[in-house]
This record gives sequence, structure tokens and C-alpha cells, in this order.
Amino acid sequence: MKILKFGGTSVGSPERIKNVADLINDGEQKIVVLSAMSGTTNTLVEIADYLRKRNPESASAVINHLRTTYFQHIEKLFSNNDMLNATAQILDDIFMHLHSFAGATFNEDAEKSILAQGELMSTNMMTNYLKELGVNVCLLPALDYMKIDENGEPDTAYINQHLREILDKHRGYDIYITQGFICRNSGGGIDNLRRGGSDYTACLIGSALRADEIQIWTDIDGMHNNDPRVVEGTTPVRQLHFEEAAELAYFGAKILHPTCIQPARFAGVPVRLLNTMEPSAPGTLINNVMTGGCIKAVAAKENITAIKIVSSRMLLATGFLRKVFEIFETYNTSIDMVTTSEVGISLSIDNTSRIVPILEELKKCGTVEVDHNMCIICVVGDLVMENIGFESQVTQAMADVPIRMISYGGSNHNISFLIREEDKAKALQALSQHLFN
Repeated sequence: MKILKFGGTSVGSPERIKNVADLINDGEQKIVVLSAMSGTTNTLVEIADYLRKRNPESASAVINHLRTTYFQHIEKLFSNNDMLNATAQILDDIFMHLHSFAGATFNEDAEKSILAQGELMSTNMMTNYLKELGVNVCLLPALDYMKIDENGEPDTAYINQHLREILDKHRGYDIYITQGFICRNSGGGIDNLRRGGSDYTACLIGSALRADEIQIWTDIDGMHNNDPRVVEGTTPVRQLHFEEAAELAYFGAKILHPTCIQPARFAGVPVRLLNTMEPSAPGTLINNVMTGGCIKAVAAKENITAIKIVSSRMLLATGFLRKVFEIFETYNTSIDMVTTSEVGISLSIDNTSRIVPILEELKKCGTVEVDHNMCIICVVGDLVMENIGFESQVTQAMADVPIRMISYGGSNHNISFLIREEDKAKALQALSQHLFN
């Protein structure tokens, strides 16, 4: 069995819902994970924000506008009046549920329940449309099997058991439709998976069932070898190791969240990135196979802040690095890059929400310098020590770009450069020309 996930743009209109229905109705048994229609989650966030601000009138106005939009969608989607009316009743119940929050005490639980409604609407619309086409389809409510524990991590034992039990009770269907993103928390309330949302759902399902393949369908034909918004003539990378894909995702490739594919990696289930607008394109295959002897892709991560701590006390001292890292841990701020010398340490962060107290603590350790508006350029491929000359190829491409930091050796798949954001386009274009052309 294959697991197919379609994002919000893939089901963003009645026409695209029909296209996805044609694509998945190929006679093969599968589980299809759907996001909310594009724009819906942002609207639900707006509704929740009005309710949090105790403005139920504005929340009600936004709900009614969203209701009008959805009823226009189903008028275009369905040709059978019975199925149209059945879907309209489901949507009406959901919008009445949204209105019910206006008279209640608003809290985090209410907000999460509101945000879950988008996936509930899209999956009911798709399921009923497939029924209208005569497809043997079953809706699997994600809230019946998808759960996170008290730490916000997926409860894999619960997911595996309950998903298999539900599928056993509903055998014989060709297509199973389920919601991405939404889940239950350890207290039984409605919650969400974060970390890539629907992609994470698909990978957790594929891992639990040891699926043949997990397919992530988006509006781009796979993961490209550079940023197509900055560099002309980029091409999709046909195959990546899970670690390479995670590195690219972390350092700027927006097509994937860096941690969402980890369940698939550990289960050995390949993930394929495909394009809904061009379904015949091969896309990008991500698996546990390492293709040696080549550089695969380049990515960039902006809004980086560099911090340098210099102290003579660091010379031959033990415990200095521990003190520095403990400061970042105390303020729940992760570090991207690290380089050290005899008397100093330079590092980078992308979350500056706690930078003021962090800097105050760091000044107790030594002299502190800060550079804002920086960018990490990440080059990914087979960069083991034995591949002589790969590092020099990369550094030669960066010859005309001022470099603040270089990080190499922490991974066999990544060499990273910290540069000014204003030099990002120049660096990406130079690397593309030098490495791929």
C-alpha cells in the first residue's frame, strides 16, 4: 500500500480537487492524507485571533464569509444533488461549531479545535466527491488514531495499534481518506502535529504500516538543486539520502520540514516528492541509499544572527564551552553553526526572541560581538574525507563572497558558509555555475 499526501494548494479549488480525485482513482489501494484547502487555515487563525481578543462580531463575520466561499466550492464540485446536500449538511455543522466558540471562554484548547476544522472540511468534500464518482472510498478520522504524548511527540505505539485496528474494521476499500496535521493530545483534546503537519501525518502512517512508498504531492516537481527563485535553470534532484534531504530542509528547502521524514527513515520506507500540476514528472526519491561521489544541492537559510564570544579564560580551560551552550539551553534557543579557536567561539542562531538575556549571560563569559542579517549557505552531497577535492570545488565557487564562518566535518553530507544576506544571491548563483553547470 502507498500513502499519498496532498497539500493545501493541491486541493485549493473545486477544479484541483477533481484533478486529485482523477490522480488517486487508479485502481490501486492507498491511503490519502489531505491538508485544508489553501487559505483556510490562515482564515481559521484569524477567527481564533478575533475570539481571543473578545471580538465575536468580527469572528462571526469571517466565519460567514468562509461559509459562503465553501458553499460556492461545493456548488461547483458536485453534480449530484443528494451528495451536494449531504456535504452541505456536514459543512453547516462545522460552521455552527465555529460559531459556538463566540459564547464560550476562549482558551488554547478552543483555538486548536478551531484550527482542526479545515482538514475536516477538505476530507469530507473529497470523500463525498469520490462517492459521487462511484469510488469505493472510506473516511478514516485522524482523531481516532493519531495522538501525541505529554511531550508533544507522536505516540507511535498508540498510532500503530489504533490505525491497524481501524483498517481491520474497514477492510476492502480502494481508497482511504484521512486528515493531515490534526491529532489528539495525551489528555484526549484536539491538537496538531506541527513539524510539517500533513507531511508528518503521512510519514507516521507510512511508518506504522510499513508502506511501499510515501508520496508527498506539492506544486513543485521535487527538491531542486538550488533555489529556483534566485537561480535560473535549477533542476530537480532525482534521489537523496534521508540525511541529505533533512540537511537541505533544515537549511532552507521549504518543500519539506526537516524532521517530518524521520519516521519514514527509521522504518526504511522511501518518500517521493511529486508535482500535482505535472504528475508524470519523476520528482525526487528520498531513501536510505547514499549515492557516492557527487554534490547534490545547495540551500540557503536567512534571518541568521552570528554571535562571537572571545575570552582568554577559554585557553586550555575545561568547561568553557559547556557554560556557553548551557546559556542557550536555558533560553530554549537552538544553535545552527559552531566554530571554535583557542580563545573564542562563534555560533549562529535563527531565533532571536531571547537574545537580550542570552547576550547578558554571555558577557559574563567574555567579550561578545553580534552580527545580524546573516545567511547560511549549505552545500549537500557526499562530502566524506575520501572524496578529495570536493571541498576545494565548493570554496573556489565562493571565492568572491565575503565569508564570516565555515562549518565542515560535523556531517558527512554538508559544508556550510555564513555570509551576509545581501550576498546570498551572488553565492547561490556562483555555486550553481561552478558545481552544476
